[in-house]
Amino acid sequence: MKIMTNEQLVAAYRDAKKNDHGADWIRLLKMEIRKRGLNP
Repeated sequence: MKIMTNEQLVAAYRDAKKNDHGADWIRLLKMEIRKRGLNP
């Protein structure tokens, strides 16, 4: 995965959910957010 700041990661997750970029990509982003302890 490309290295992202926390803000970029959350923005990418929200964009992926909004535009339906695929379940695998959304799941990967969500796992990374949880690993970092963030709240989208």
